[in-house]
Amino acid sequence: MGDSRLGPAERDAALDRMTTEEFDVIVVGGGVVGAGVALDAATRGLSVALVEARDFASGTSSRSSKLIHGGLRYLEQYNFDLVREALTERGLLLQRIAPHLVRPVPFLFPLTHRMWERGYVGAGIALYDALSFSMGSTRGVPRHRHLLRRQALRLAPSLRKDAFVGAVQYWDAQMDDARYVMTMLRTAAAYGAQIASRTQCTGFLREGERVTGVRIRDLESGTQSKVRGKQVVNATGVWTDDIQELVGGRGQIHVKASKGIHLVVPRDRIHSSTGIILRTEKSVLFVIPWGRHWIVGTTDTAWDLDKAHPAASKVDIDYVLEHVNAVLNTPLTHDDVEGVYAGLRPLLSGESDETSRLSREHVVAHPVPGLVIIAGGKFTTYRVMAKDAVDAVAHGLDGRVAESCTDRITLVGGEGYQALWNFRYRLAQKSGVHVARIEHLLHRYGTLIEDLLDLIRERPDLGEPLAGADDYLRAEIVYAATHEGARHLNDVLARRTRISIETWDRGVGVAEEAAELLAPVLGWTKDQKDREIEYYHKRVEAERDSQAQDGDQEADARRRGAPDIVPTP
Repeated sequence: MGDSRLGPAERDAALDRMTTEEFDVIVVGGGVVGAGVALDAATRGLSVALVEARDFASGTSSRSSKLIHGGLRYLEQYNFDLVREALTERGLLLQRIAPHLVRPVPFLFPLTHRMWERGYVGAGIALYDALSFSMGSTRGVPRHRHLLRRQALRLAPSLRKDAFVGAVQYWDAQMDDARYVMTMLRTAAAYGAQIASRTQCTGFLREGERVTGVRIRDLESGTQSKVRGKQVVNATGVWTDDIQELVGGRGQIHVKASKGIHLVVPRDRIHSSTGIILRTEKSVLFVIPWGRHWIVGTTDTAWDLDKAHPAASKVDIDYVLEHVNAVLNTPLTHDDVEGVYAGLRPLLSGESDETSRLSREHVVAHPVPGLVIIAGGKFTTYRVMAKDAVDAVAHGLDGRVAESCTDRITLVGGEGYQALWNFRYRLAQKSGVHVARIEHLLHRYGTLIEDLLDLIRERPDLGEPLAGADDYLRAEIVYAATHEGARHLNDVLARRTRISIETWDRGVGVAEEAAELLAPVLGWTKDQKDREIEYYHKRVEAERDSQAQDGDQEADARRRGAPDIVPTP
């Protein structure tokens, strides 16, 4: 393996190589599926280029429920194969692929009917547990257990006594979705993939019917160029149809967007040592532990407005609050909400107009020679989607392509993680960084923590927490730009960290300090630094404004009020 760094110099070098080499595979899209395709192809020995128009994971892949799960509700739809596949992947991610990023999380399922529901739900969750053992997979989480109401109240004192009669507790897993994607891209880079964010695919190169590459525009410099490749993979999620239009729309897979919103509230607003899952009339609602916070969501409504910045409306927020408050003894109010985020699910279009009934399964198509399209699916099964896409690529390449091996590839930072975790007290003593900070860093970077500790040794001031977002060290801001591909202030506050949803002011108070740390690494002038801060303030203001609007149209119009940041010419 080579260097996994994705800093400014590595981006420049990748763009240089893209203009001079022909690649086996060009991947369009830097979300979880595109990153998965790049890693799968690179570890099969193929040469890979990946371009992403915005920041890595800036669409759906940073706005999920942050769960790695089998999809308990799919059992009710008798979709056993999808659940089994997802649970197999959950075990792999927990124990082999990303032990530093994915960890078990418990959920309480309150029961509201005295007789039949315990048997019905219990049988479903027992089947869920049983499927996680199937096909030789490993579990990685404890078994479910049945609880009386008084036992459940000991775990979750915030539940209203009259809202349920008993409960079942089961386990799934969670991760930071944007961090997971970025770590996967760094792993692909270590295996030789050439990767560039803020690089837009503007068209396809053609020889007759065959796709032979893509046209790209570097959005940082405005430079346009051509990248040649034997196969191109469209892995753009909710933008799938838009990219297909660039090649004439042949053999279209139609993807509809479904909006899901989440609220972030402080941990002390809900007294519970476990997550909670609730049935709603449409789907399910999760209350998910998230450090010193809870994530509460989600919704499921059709969305055909701005795909880059889906907006959460007051109606969306009220819906989530109403449903979670139905079981809480101290209701949440709008004043309790620290952060709000909205994401779009890329659903394969079916005959039904109800988004909750559209397919979560994925499909791979090869509409014209040289082009593969992968769409649908869910975060948990990204690796299977990537494998299927690269299998389709292999059909279009001359010569033998090795089988996928990503079920045996540990992401960077994961190798030796458990041993380093056991070493954490000595690591704290040796580095002078408090053990609680060491644990925080290990959960985010795994064995790459050594990079952060090296930065702190060189500059002790980087070992200090950010003023106003003290969960994070100053070193993490610098590292986001030097190693993790961050190009702008918003990338760092919204995705490399989660300051934008974890602080009451949504990160406005730390914007200046973070920009000061980023400026020398990214070569910003004072004007550019000031513009980055101004843009961030405007984005937060536009989001807050949109969240006060009653409908999607109004919320979308207000959110569009903050244009995307562009570098100083």
